[in-house]
Amino acid sequence: MAEPKKALSGMKRNMITVLLCIAGAALNLLLSALCERFDLPIWLDTVGTVITAVMGGYLPGVIVGFATNMLKSISDPSALYYGFLNVLIALAASWIAKRHYRSNISAFVTAVGLFTLIGGGIGTLIPWFLDDVGFETESLAAQIYSTGFFNVYMAQLTANLLTDLLDKTVTVLLAMGIISVLPKKVRKLFRFSGWMQTPLSREDSAAAKKMNFRVMSLRTKILLVLSVSLIAVSVAATGISMRLYRNALIKDHTKVALGAANIAASALDPDMIDTYIAEGDAAEGYADTERLLYEVRESSADILYLYVYRIEQDGCHVVFDLDTDDVEGSEPGDVIPFDPSFEPYLPDLLAGRGIDPIESNDSFGWLLTVYVPVYNDAGKCVCYAAADVSMEQIGMIERNFFVEMIALFLGFFILIFAVVRWLIEYHIILPVNSIAMSTGTFAYDTEKARESSIERIRELNIRTGDEVENLYQAIAKTSDDSMRYVADVQQKTEEISMMQKALILVLADIVESRDRNTGAHVRKTAAYTDIILQEMRKKGYYADALTDEFISDVVNSAPLHDVGKIQVPDAILNKPGRLTDEEFAIMKTHTTAGRDILTEAIKLVPNSGYLNEARNLAAYHHEKWDGTGYPTGLAGEDIPLSARIMAVADVFDALVSKRSYKKPFSFEEAMQIITDGSGKHFDPLIVDAFVSAGDEVRKVEAEFSRRTNEAGWLEKSR
Repeated sequence: MAEPKKALSGMKRNMITVLLCIAGAALNLLLSALCERFDLPIWLDTVGTVITAVMGGYLPGVIVGFATNMLKSISDPSALYYGFLNVLIALAASWIAKRHYRSNISAFVTAVGLFTLIGGGIGTLIPWFLDDVGFETESLAAQIYSTGFFNVYMAQLTANLLTDLLDKTVTVLLAMGIISVLPKKVRKLFRFSGWMQTPLSREDSAAAKKMNFRVMSLRTKILLVLSVSLIAVSVAATGISMRLYRNALIKDHTKVALGAANIAASALDPDMIDTYIAEGDAAEGYADTERLLYEVRESSADILYLYVYRIEQDGCHVVFDLDTDDVEGSEPGDVIPFDPSFEPYLPDLLAGRGIDPIESNDSFGWLLTVYVPVYNDAGKCVCYAAADVSMEQIGMIERNFFVEMIALFLGFFILIFAVVRWLIEYHIILPVNSIAMSTGTFAYDTEKARESSIERIRELNIRTGDEVENLYQAIAKTSDDSMRYVADVQQKTEEISMMQKALILVLADIVESRDRNTGAHVRKTAAYTDIILQEMRKKGYYADALTDEFISDVVNSAPLHDVGKIQVPDAILNKPGRLTDEEFAIMKTHTTAGRDILTEAIKLVPNSGYLNEARNLAAYHHEKWDGTGYPTGLAGEDIPLSARIMAVADVFDALVSKRSYKKPFSFEEAMQIITDGSGKHFDPLIVDAFVSAGDEVRKVEAEFSRRTNEAGWLEKSR
């Protein structure tokens, strides 16, 4: 699961990546400066970004892209707004590098196309919305526009795409050339990683990053919360900033309008207002005063209209109304009706009091109007000097400010997103999923498998220094304790199994001790049964039934096949001569008696597989393949498999064993009788397996014959 120990530590490798980032940013700035110095129609300010993203990964690439434009903004402030484009190119380069294209041509075409769409396509939007940022392809755009096939915007977009296509083609060629000359071992040194555990192999790392989840991955949840939070904060900050910025702009424009109106008011002779209204241009000093008012208006480009009105009940009586390029001013003495927006202010205006600035948006545009009262020596308001300042510039400035905020936010957002995603991946996702993969494949079946599983968990060596590490340590300890517990349970199980086998043999010996004719019969039949089962498995007979559990249950329960004889009277059990029909009928009841005894035992231990097979053996080992056996006359495969096997072992042992009423058959004679019974008394497949294992059967029979005394009882081995 874990990769072999690396020659360089993670810290040293990451320091190399930091140097790569510095070199990448420096290369961007150097190539950009050279292009500017020689007035080339390209920029080449993303070559270092692409190289860093391909060799170091998406995070170093994003850092280089963002840092490049931050540094360029020192001499060119507009470069800051293009920072997110460099960051997007870094992400695209990293994505392309992971795609493993079959040919360099495919990778080249994809990279050039994608980079051009980012730089030339998205990059065109910034000059469209920022008035103080110009197009760098104005001359080409003008030529395209002059063809008549494109409007201004499409001409600019086409010019940018064509220029950027050239720039990104050269960029990708340079990047691929530099990367290709570096040895593979050197390129691997630049890969940026933040393993907080033993590094995983590439396959396991990919699997850990793409594990299934029921609803949503933890990575997605964290990044979703981060994104929503950043966007919410950005929206709030942008809204507040724009509100404050707008208020500040309005205050500045108000000061300009108020200053112009005050200067205009100071230039007027209050005692001449009536004369100016009555005589107009012919009045003495009117022309000089009008010239001064023009100079006041021209002092600021924001002042659109400058005029002097006397406010009376019937309307605004014109004293001065300066002409503009678009609008000719009213003549002195003209009466202009009140605009509806003036109604709230009329009482104050008629009373000669000052009013707050008026903001309006009508046929004259979005204006801020300031009225300054002009008083005569008697303190009476004789007229108002008014200045209209255009607010259209504020809207344009607000739009520029908003676009600037968005452009800056996108760059910072992608940078923060990339950093957080990287931290999440190495500090949470990979450690947690590594634990899940190790524990999910934990094997308990053998001691070696358990030790291997525990070692796999230990090898993770997670060291995040937080709750994830605590979780890992707890799981590692629990797994270790569980392994010891399982080993202890397995040992106890083996002891119980041995005790169980011993009790079965003791019970079988108790039953067998009453029958002086059978000797070591139960042990020998168990041995023959085991031989038959192993040979059948080797030949593939009844493969679905012959599981390890079935074989173990049959062999362990074989000694109980005659347990029912405990209810047969000694006189019949040990009769030296042939049994009468009545006696044989009683002898046959040992099958049903054994079945009943074991049925009661099963009630006490309901899930015991070996007792179920013991009951089958006890009840049906005297059934015959052709259906002429007892106690129920079952035939063929209706007879339980274990009982069919025991039938062969039981008869064979009876044939080769010495009884008080008969001499033993030879091995060959007994085998022949078994063979002759195939298809009649015995299952043909079982007979075939038994005969095929004849050598093993002979060894067992010879060993038991050697260890059996004259009375037919098994002597203890010395």
